[in-house]
Amino acid sequence: MHPQVLEHHPGNCPICGMKLIKKNAKPVAVTNIELETLLQPTNEYVVASLPVTTPQQGNVNIPVKAHGTIESDTRESGIISTNVSGRIEKLYLRYRYQKVEAGQKVMEIYSPELLTAQENLIFLLKRDAENTSFITAARQKLLLLGMSETDLNKVTRSGKPSYSVGIYSHYSGHVHDAGMKHDLNENESNYTAPVTQELSVKEGMYVTKGQTLFMIMNHHKAWAALQIFPNDQPAVKKGDAVEIIPETDTNAVIKGEIDFIEPFFRGNNKTLTARVNFHNMEMLAVGSHVTANIYTAGKEGLWIPQTAVLSLGMSDAAFIKSGDGFMAHKILTGIRTSNKVQILSGLTLTDTIAVNAQYLVDSESFIQTVSK
Repeated sequence: MHPQVLEHHPGNCPICGMKLIKKNAKPVAVTNIELETLLQPTNEYVVASLPVTTPQQGNVNIPVKAHGTIESDTRESGIISTNVSGRIEKLYLRYRYQKVEAGQKVMEIYSPELLTAQENLIFLLKRDAENTSFITAARQKLLLLGMSETDLNKVTRSGKPSYSVGIYSHYSGHVHDAGMKHDLNENESNYTAPVTQELSVKEGMYVTKGQTLFMIMNHHKAWAALQIFPNDQPAVKKGDAVEIIPETDTNAVIKGEIDFIEPFFRGNNKTLTARVNFHNMEMLAVGSHVTANIYTAGKEGLWIPQTAVLSLGMSDAAFIKSGDGFMAHKILTGIRTSNKVQILSGLTLTDTIAVNAQYLVDSESFIQTVSK
């Protein structure tokens, strides 16, 4: 009988003609298999002659490129509210983003409380002019109720109350929000409301004491909200220098620094948002896109070329020179730049590695790494 003869079906031996006997092979379980890499040949060793390098200990500057949008600086926002209840007699703000200057009259309001306070002051001036303490208190009350110094002087000179009192803006900017509510909803806080949306405040409407009527945003003060990807987040810190390039004018460069990094993810994004405050003298449109170059501080560590790292999906490997060939070793990587990778473990300063790990792998290879 010839044992070297194997067939997938019953029959006779093609050499001697004897009947073939069924082979009983017991399956053997294979454990501890890791899909981590293999070389060709299967002894984990690659014979090759390639350029080599060694890991370098040093401080590497990590330039980070980020994209973002222009947002209004909410620290420069102000609200216009009423100190008394009353009815709006005349409204001077008609549409969203209307420009407003500090000291500008935005509305006139009729308020029974203001009217009564004016009559009390006039009564004191006519009947008890020597009672300066009461007169001063009556004037102070009108000022606290929101009456301007100019309107108050007109009342004292004429001796007649004013039935409608002006409400003035204390801020310069644009009417960015108007409504009959005390807080902003999510859409308005992102400043995406359409320009054509009508104002909630109308002439003839009644307002209550302390009610927020308008929000004024100063578009000359803004910040760039830059999206920092997970790979770059460890390197970006508050105070890093930034150059911002607007999409509307690629020749314009705005210089600044990172003033704040939001400690949360916006929505379902996995990017952190870094704010760069700047004076928006060019009046870049809120919501417009920008590109930024962030110049981070140097990062101390062990570094190798980006090409020397072979990505295996869930892990990474580098090829350490051994004799006339190379062996694959598992490594743990950290920060990555455009041409360098930080090594956290798996390599030392004395290791010699292949400059280009891709040359040691082909489409048929299955890599088996060796941990140091």
